[in-house]
Amino acid sequence: MTEVEILSWPFEKKIIEKIDNKEQYLNYPVIYVLKGKKEAYIGETVYFKNRMKAHLKARKNIDQINLIKHEKFNRSATFHLETKLINYFLGDEKYTLQNKSKTASDFTHNYYNKPYYDQQLFKELWQKLHEQKLVDHELHVIENKDIFKLSPFKELSLEQLDLKEKVLEFCEKQVKAKTNEYGSLLVIEGEAGVGKSVVLSSIFNTIQERTSEASSNLYKKNNYLVVNHEGMLKTYKDIARQVKHLKVSSFEKPTKLINKLDKDNQKVDVVLVDEAHLLLTKPDPFNNFDYRNHLEELLKRAKVVIVIFDQDQVLKFKSLWGVAKLEEMKKLSACTEVYPLTKQFRMQANDDVVDWINNFKSKVLLRIPKDENYKLKIFEKMEEMHKEIIEKNKEFGLSRVVSTFDYLHRKDGGTYYVNESNGEYKLPWNTTEGNKAWAEKDYTINEVGSIYTIQGFDLNYVGVVLGPSVQYDTAKNKIVIDTSQYKDIGAYTGTEGIENINEAKEKIVLNSINILMKRGIKGLYIYASDEALRNKLLEYQKAGE
Repeated sequence: MTEVEILSWPFEKKIIEKIDNKEQYLNYPVIYVLKGKKEAYIGETVYFKNRMKAHLKARKNIDQINLIKHEKFNRSATFHLETKLINYFLGDEKYTLQNKSKTASDFTHNYYNKPYYDQQLFKELWQKLHEQKLVDHELHVIENKDIFKLSPFKELSLEQLDLKEKVLEFCEKQVKAKTNEYGSLLVIEGEAGVGKSVVLSSIFNTIQERTSEASSNLYKKNNYLVVNHEGMLKTYKDIARQVKHLKVSSFEKPTKLINKLDKDNQKVDVVLVDEAHLLLTKPDPFNNFDYRNHLEELLKRAKVVIVIFDQDQVLKFKSLWGVAKLEEMKKLSACTEVYPLTKQFRMQANDDVVDWINNFKSKVLLRIPKDENYKLKIFEKMEEMHKEIIEKNKEFGLSRVVSTFDYLHRKDGGTYYVNESNGEYKLPWNTTEGNKAWAEKDYTINEVGSIYTIQGFDLNYVGVVLGPSVQYDTAKNKIVIDTSQYKDIGAYTGTEGIENINEAKEKIVLNSINILMKRGIKGLYIYASDEALRNKLLEYQKAGE
């Protein structure tokens, strides 16, 4: 056998008993998919027949066994491919998964000839599954889905796995600790692209598994994951619909959860907060939040609060987090721990490219760095950038144009435009209709996304329009931010308690630039509206050729 082979039987005791004991796969590493009409379970074993007998006693809503075998399988390979299959089945969305996380396959470890199994053999395996109609979608379609990218079953790096273990240990300990008014707080810090949300998704998945394990302090505990971002909340809920032991009701926006707990006069055990820099730091009566700080109110209503935080992703005055404000929350909590994540996972770029973006965020413009694996390119016209993004989208999918919030937009149902080249070229922008993530809608290849359509999500190639607020002072030889040109009126609402308003406005614009520039996995394209900035960028690009 030199190819992947899939054998199928009914999931019945008499059929399993009849399997020939002389078959090699009965004592050889294999992978299997158990499936019913709506549910599936994926596993690996070296004792296939015994494992199927055990599943007969435990698995419900299953009617078919699908054994996957290959003569080059080994135990490391089957562990790895099992985890990979679980992630892709989740993204395929054909079945609700009965799987729970496995510690043995949480870590992305190396083994002999791993690239062969990870790439060549897995593609062959998936093609076989597709031919037999066990899955619906091609690999590239799944890989561009947000539900796949935030999968709670993803293999973790050593840094991520270490963090996960520390968070779980913190939860197990603090959920039993006596607290007064405020619960315990653990802060995970890291910039855009270091895999914070992937770790959080994995952590919450394991926490929810432990609610059914009598040996855990989390047994029968009431836990939530909250995020103050409509698009990301939808992705988490979509994941919950595909994983049997997760509940959609366990994912919520912070204001809605706080108000719900108040109404029911309840407290909860563990609350995980993704994108905590989006939490409100002042009242927002329009959205029914009457308190002064989201995080403070969550600490009052939960025994343990775990937050993912990046100060450089704050986008509104009402969510203006600074070091002092976060330190205040740490002092309020019964117990506080802080852990950093540092390794860049989203961008397949070298340190020079990441440093270039970080310098830009600090208003320092440097020569355009080179990277064989990541494309950083400046364009003279927005139309040219858009055309190249269209080509990248055809080749790789999930490539889009986005912009700083420097163009008029109203929530009146009308169509508004990013209008450049003296009106010669314009594209609709910041459309947010429907439940599907903006970048996953095919027609948005001919639109421009705002920070609110793309924050927290990945693109393969991102084309960034730096609008009129981002300028270059040729006399001072530096980037200048004209905050008066920034059209996100809601971002500047509520100046009470802000000492330096102009500095705070500038920080919001620079934060938005940082987020937009770090969306691309494979490449970043830039068009600058300001002529002086555009010319300087093009000059630096030519000098580096």
